[in-house]
Amino acid sequence: MAEKKPWAETQFERNLFRARWLMAPFYLGLVAALVMLLVVFVRELIYYVPQAFVMGEGHMKSDGAILAILSLVDLSLAGNLLLIVLYSGYENFVSKLDLDENHVDRPPWMGTVDFSGLKMKLIASIVAISAIYLLKSFMNIGKPDYPLDQAALLWAVVIHLTFVVSGVLLALMDWIASKTDKH
Repeated sequence: MAEKKPWAETQFERNLFRARWLMAPFYLGLVAALVMLLVVFVRELIYYVPQAFVMGEGHMKSDGAILAILSLVDLSLAGNLLLIVLYSGYENFVSKLDLDENHVDRPPWMGTVDFSGLKMKLIASIVAISAIYLLKSFMNIGKPDYPLDQAALLWAVVIHLTFVVSGVLLALMDWIASKTDKH
């Protein structure tokens, strides 16, 4: 027969478990950050759309359009990253989202991404965002408005490669951990 825990230990553990709700304001803050990102996205869109009508007339050439689109994609990826952290973090650390499992709009990964999967999605998004930043930097090489800063470009490449290597090492560590009996 299992020995009953002392009352103080049981209460401490219950309160410790309840403390997970202290994370809820963090997730509300991420919702606010998503709204802020939406404002930036809309502002960028409003700025770029009129320029598309005068493309080729000096205001916006085709490479300018590509850079504009990359900026919008970059913001979209950041928004996706926020949603992944928001949903997965809340479900992994606070409480399960009480939604209809068969709802047509429910993403299939929701409720199934564990901490390891969250890390991989996070690093993949960071690598994609870094790659877009790097591509935008490369596309600006040789433009008169953007003087070539070789040191900054070198650091951007080094940082991007660091993200890539980190992602590969995280995936390798997760793979190794999945092959052990005690993970």
